[in-house]
Amino acid sequence: MKISPKEIAALLAIAVLLSAASCRPADQGDSTASGTEPSTPVAAVDKAPTATPTPPFPNLQAELLDARFKTSTSPLANFDFKNYEYPLPRGWQNPDGSDLTLINGRVQPVSVDTDLGMDPDEIADRRSRRRIGMSYVTTRFVDLTADGQDEAVVILKVETTGAAIPQLVYVYEWRDNQPELIWNFRTGDRADGGLKDIRIENGHVIVELYGQDRFVLGETETGKITGDEEQLCCPIYFTRSFYKQAGPAFVLDGKRLTFSLEEPQTAPLENLGDIVNAKERSKRTQVATDR
Repeated sequence: MKISPKEIAALLAIAVLLSAASCRPADQGDSTASGTEPSTPVAAVDKAPTATPTPPFPNLQAELLDARFKTSTSPLANFDFKNYEYPLPRGWQNPDGSDLTLINGRVQPVSVDTDLGMDPDEIADRRSRRRIGMSYVTTRFVDLTADGQDEAVVILKVETTGAAIPQLVYVYEWRDNQPELIWNFRTGDRADGGLKDIRIENGHVIVELYGQDRFVLGETETGKITGDEEQLCCPIYFTRSFYKQAGPAFVLDGKRLTFSLEEPQTAPLENLGDIVNAKERSKRTQVATDR
């Protein structure tokens, strides 16, 4: 078969093109095949925001449970306060007036519900069956009376079936071969007057409660500034108050000092409740005068 000059020219052109393609440098090849990124810009993918972990709640029992005041030569150190009967303070008694007896460091609360539609006798019967729960926290051995013999400071936690931790403090001395109660009081719940520490210092009994100007006020209450409300879990203040034995009781002796937990280097405020109350009285007097 005879090939025309045009066909010969076309074949020669194809051969030239094939030869040029085979000699092309590798870096001029297909970008995908060579493993390089395409020249078209790709939008950056936004990274998910990093979650900030929630800080843990502070351990408000840390000082009470540390290693201080755990040993003593007093017979009280060998007494079993986890299996013992404790009187309940006024306002916190069982309906039948019975004392509280710990068994292996605990007594379960008994909570009985009532309803407005119930018969009054049934309501009274149910309420009579309620019991306060309690659990043992710790015992400290400190010479609170300055007689050279340690007393036992027994700390119990009221069981509320919730997160609240109001506490009862019982101070015993050893007399006639048994513990004898010489002081007891109730503290509040965490930032609301909860117990931070109790110890002896320079001849004074030191009681520290969380909150502003919080101090022991009788058996069942702690002093409180109106409007002093903090997040219960996380107190930002505590009050240090000083006590001494006067006859059969322990009484306040000295200024009440409110410290900041957020700024521990700042000087404490003295008798803060008195200052706040004085301002409130001044405001009321001014309002009455303006009338």
